Amino acid sequence: MGQPSFEASNAILYVTYGAFLILGTGLAVKMWNQPKADFLSGNRTQTAFPLALNFIAAAMGSGILFSYPQLATLAGLQGVIVYAISTSLPLLVFAALGPVIRKKCPEGFVLTEWTRQRYGIVTALYLSFLTLVTLFLYMVAELSAIGQVITALTGVDELPVIIVECVVTTIYTSIGGFRISFLTDNIQGAMIVLLIIIATITIGAKTEIKRELIESSGLLEPNLLGWQLLYMFPVAILTNDFFLSNFWLRTFASKTDKDLWVGISIAMVVILIVLTLVGCTGLIAAWSGAWPGDPPQDGSVAFFLLLEQLPNWVVGIILVMAVTMSTAAFDSLQSAMVSTASNDLFRNKLNIWWIRGAVVAIFAPVVVIALKAPSILQIYLISDLLSAATIPVLVLGLMDRFYWWRGFEVLVGGLGGILTVFIFGTIYYGDAKLGGELILLEQGLYTADWGAFGAFVAAPFGGLIWGFLALGARLSFQYLMAKKRGHRFDALDRPLIVSGSRSDPDDDTNSVSVQREEVGVSKTTGKFF
Repeated sequence: MGQPSFEASNAILYVTYGAFLILGTGLAVKMWNQPKADFLSGNRTQTAFPLALNFIAAAMGSGILFSYPQLATLAGLQGVIVYAISTSLPLLVFAALGPVIRKKCPEGFVLTEWTRQRYGIVTALYLSFLTLVTLFLYMVAELSAIGQVITALTGVDELPVIIVECVVTTIYTSIGGFRISFLTDNIQGAMIVLLIIIATITIGAKTEIKRELIESSGLLEPNLLGWQLLYMFPVAILTNDFFLSNFWLRTFASKTDKDLWVGISIAMVVILIVLTLVGCTGLIAAWSGAWPGDPPQDGSVAFFLLLEQLPNWVVGIILVMAVTMSTAAFDSLQSAMVSTASNDLFRNKLNIWWIRGAVVAIFAPVVVIALKAPSILQIYLISDLLSAATIPVLVLGLMDRFYWWRGFEVLVGGLGGILTVFIFGTIYYGDAKLGGELILLEQGLYTADWGAFGAFVAAPFGGLIWGFLALGARLSFQYLMAKKRGHRFDALDRPLIVSGSRSDPDDDTNSVSVQREEVGVSKTTGKFF
């Protein structure tokens, strides 16, 4: 009970990967001669339902089988609900801001392109660095997660499985680029939903709940960690989503704004339900007596302890589901990383063969680091504070009334937010070393103190404070220089913007005019100072 044989495990794994290789490559070869623009993006090509399936596939990797049940064992039902809502609801930001950014930057397909246009090349490269690091860390986390899933479910060595997954996704992604990632995610997204339904029914039917453990576990009671996460998770996940180009590529791929809203709304509801169900397996593991076990095990393996009590065929279904989720998430991250690097670093001037080579080149370093990654959650946390510090000062530029906001403020604000976390940690713990460790959240989110909570307060608010201090310093310097040179102080003048002459199905205007009303429509590079 609970673990298929070595032979059966290998058969399930490699047949599943083989099926995805045949499917992906078969579809990709038809795109071999596609234009480079189609390889990198798919602007205005997709309707609502495919978008929904893609957001579902891209948002849920195999790591959810560890993180959500673990939180259930720590913060109970309250933590599960907060985590599920905090992961799904922020997707609406793409529906809300996607049309705004698309009108300001019609030819862009990643957030960093609008950043270059609005704030200049220095800020764009800063955001691009954070984006590429985040995508790389997510790829590492996904491979680390599927390796740990395979080990926990089957006992099979994780290295060959990780390499096979990389080979499979690299082959069809290097051939078809973004478009093949989108097509395979349609199929994988539908499979994930179907497999989750089957797994939910089987776990519910085969698991025996011990009623006396429900009350004694205390997992239905509200708790301090649950209340803290009510703030921390939305801030961490919402801001970090801005760094995920796989979401932005799908946002700009929507045919119309209506398709975008409908697709993301469907995906949000499905993801909310799925993540809640996955998280509840941690509760079921505790109430069935599977967790903490003897000897006591960490909450991150609660889901797998539960599976040990179930028939082998249930584990087989979960295995296929995990491989499907991991493959879908990983190929999305691969195509997003290559598209972002091509756009931001090489301005899409690279030959398509160099771009295909880049897909392959990512392979080795991701595998090496994934094998040494100690904690999936810790990998995600590395970029969370950076995003919490940077994104609030960045998105101010989306509002036309902040036309005087420059890249200098964004850069100083982002770095200042991190410095504020260090200052807070040093004061709170009374130790500079612990203050530095708080930047990396080395103790995790689930601590018994207020350190992590304070860090996620300090990062965004500290970033905004430093941003406005930078604004004051810049304007003061520019004012003094204008007086010294006898020039008019023009740092607060609205920029001249050329608008119109763009193809936008949601906009019936097609005139060209020079005005001082709208910021960020021009193709010219924005200002850092």
